[in-house]
Amino acid sequence: MNPFAFTQATDVDAALAALLDPDTRPIAGGTNLLDLMKESVMKPSRLVDINNLGLDQVEEKDGGLLLGALARNADTAYHPVVRERYPLLSTAILAGASPQLRNMASNGGNLMQRTRCVYFYDVGTACNKREPGTGCPAREGLNRQLAILGTSESCIATHPSDMCVALRALDATVHVRSMSGAREIPFADFHRLPGDTPQIDNTLQPGEMITHITVPEADRFIDHSAYIKVRDRLSYAFALVSVAAALDLDAYGTIRAARIALGGVAHKPWRVEAAEEALVGQAVGEAAFLQAAETILQGAQGFGQNDFKLPLARNAIVQALTTAARGTDHARGLDAQGEQA
Repeated sequence: MNPFAFTQATDVDAALAALLDPDTRPIAGGTNLLDLMKESVMKPSRLVDINNLGLDQVEEKDGGLLLGALARNADTAYHPVVRERYPLLSTAILAGASPQLRNMASNGGNLMQRTRCVYFYDVGTACNKREPGTGCPAREGLNRQLAILGTSESCIATHPSDMCVALRALDATVHVRSMSGAREIPFADFHRLPGDTPQIDNTLQPGEMITHITVPEADRFIDHSAYIKVRDRLSYAFALVSVAAALDLDAYGTIRAARIALGGVAHKPWRVEAAEEALVGQAVGEAAFLQAAETILQGAQGFGQNDFKLPLARNAIVQALTTAARGTDHARGLDAQGEQA
């Protein structure tokens, strides 16, 4: 690990002033950043501890939800408001990492995670994301974990977050600040597809920092949501494919609204609103869900080792929607980990 300076910010303005230096990085839980520094993938000259900025709230706000950037993932997932009103988000967070990591990881840091592609982490290999212009060996190499949607010639990496998949399904907004002021970024626009600049993960501008995330009211989805995560082992593993699904059903089982977002398949959480709109007015069932899956996966392409993700993603979408239609754990009197409450 390269040497670096370490300071602690006493307030938001002090943190923002420090971030004007492009070689300075903020650190909260550090669960991803420190790994990247140990592998010499990232080499900041200075870390600024931002844990004491008072941005750790989890609370109801304007009928919806406000999540402080520095609230820990575990505190967010188990917060009564999140568990009762946003069970999809709670379940998605608890599907990620391990209890120890969720106790450390911050909400803002979760959004800022970088890919787990083996070539990105191995500084002895080429990687356009780590060193633009050097190539993407994953396209013809080890790509079992990698993307099937939104890829480019430059990169086929995936975004690793579970929390972000649920936030995308729930139409969250990311709130950021810099010394120039504050702005809001719709969650759909926060993460980027790789294109010709895969080294740029998101739309944060230099000197900006996430302060909080807001989620609009989603009470109509409380009783019919599901997060399905297909992975190689039950815990501490990234998704091969994950699906956040939420349905609003009338008394006859007809779909009034739907939300579907995928993880493990693209450089950002993947959502196709046209598939959701096509479900409105339909009865729940495999035929409708399969059609939604086909719409979502249009243009999907495997690269050899990850070809299996195409049928896996289709089946996971159908399973998530079927599970959501049956009713959430919340509605059946279960807690967020599926245990009897």
